[in-house]
Amino acid sequence: MTASAELHPLLQGLNKTDYLIENLDDEMRVDKQCVDLLRRLYQDLTKQSCLAPEQAGELCHGADYFLREFIIADRRDNLFAVDASHVRQFAGHWYIIRTPEPNLKELANILSGTAEFYRFLTRQGLMAEVITNGIAAQCLALDYYRQRIEAFWAIEGDGYNAWRQACPLTSDKD
Repeated sequence: MTASAELHPLLQGLNKTDYLIENLDDEMRVDKQCVDLLRRLYQDLTKQSCLAPEQAGELCHGADYFLREFIIADRRDNLFAVDASHVRQFAGHWYIIRTPEPNLKELANILSGTAEFYRFLTRQGLMAEVITNGIAAQCLALDYYRQRIEAFWAIEGDGYNAWRQACPLTSDKD
């Protein structure tokens, strides 16, 4: 039995609605389920992709931060409802204002892990490839995020509102 055959049944039957968050109990339950998915990602990266444990761990750590701090704890969104706009809100705004020293190196690591997590879900048949491709593309928009970080540090006077409005934390569909 291949590693892929071993992993796939683990995720078969996963119910995406089990990741809906309506209250604190749901949030804690979904957080634990997310940790389990990240463990499975780690297994996939080390067994299927033959990544070194350190590399796989870095990717999982990046995805963990995006998912558990932003999507679950802050947004209280279903991690299966994520699209490219969530990544842009996170990387272009939330990460910058919530991190004492926002920097592109750390952000790039988080985004690499996030893209890999969604590619993993796609390989498992749990996400549409078109959505994952959009997420991955947004994770690669590092020049944009570099400009957002630089613009944040350059804010003077009442410039925060203009900075905030250039990449709001909500979208039209919220």
